[in-house]
Amino acid sequence: MDIESFSGAAMVAAASTIVFVLVMKSWQIIARGVNSSPTFADSIMREAAQRFRDEFDRLSSTQATYLSAGLVFIVLFVAAHILQAERLYAGYPDWQLYLFLGVLTFGALLALIKLVQTFIERHQVKLLRDANIAVGHQLQRIATGFGHVYHDVETSAGIIDHVIVGQNGAYAVNVFARRPTKNGRVGFDNNSLLYQPSGKKQTIVATAKRTAALERDFRRLLDHRVRVRSVIAVPGWEIHKQSSEDHLLVNDRSLPMLRGWKDQADYLMNEDVDALHRMLTAITKA
Repeated sequence: MDIESFSGAAMVAAASTIVFVLVMKSWQIIARGVNSSPTFADSIMREAAQRFRDEFDRLSSTQATYLSAGLVFIVLFVAAHILQAERLYAGYPDWQLYLFLGVLTFGALLALIKLVQTFIERHQVKLLRDANIAVGHQLQRIATGFGHVYHDVETSAGIIDHVIVGQNGAYAVNVFARRPTKNGRVGFDNNSLLYQPSGKKQTIVATAKRTAALERDFRRLLDHRVRVRSVIAVPGWEIHKQSSEDHLLVNDRSLPMLRGWKDQADYLMNEDVDALHRMLTAITKA
């Protein structure tokens, strides 16, 4: 295959592939805009891991677009070569053809890098999604008679994965997703989680800030302080040190322990629970 034959087929395939990607991206944008609002918005609230579900779907669509574009390019390249598309570029100097091939190779490398990045991000988001779903479903089981559960609660310091509010008090449940390992254990080390046997640490400072921000929001609403107990859930890991002064550390199996982690001083009046329920319902509508 000479340079003219290769460049001619590549030019036709590349141009058609670019049009295909633009059409696919445009359709995805239009589809997201059309389907952005649920039919019964006033009655639908966010599900567990809703933001990670949405991000996973977006990354899946992006990955499918890149993979489809690669397949389209290969099919059109073979078809253009068989149909002798090089006749369209007969007489062009070789340096122009080589320049085009260089640009095409550079673009293909960028697309490949983007595909790999999308694959890695999608893999990580899948872990976050599954961990939050596992914790969210367990919370729904234990919340009966204990309180209301809300998911993806926004605060000025970030999003809290799950919040429970009832007469026994308020709880902020944040999920730390890390792929479980054999004999994996996790415990507290000052303001970090310490994973064993790897010895890796993960800070929980941002978690404390989000919990404090939620307490401020509650105080502005009720005009008195409401303690929000911080629960950290690490699904799939054995808990080495159960609790610290400010946090309760659990996994997906030991979550029911938070039902016993309460203090009479943190109990809420019925009217306070109702006010917080209205506030959190408004925040977490789909």
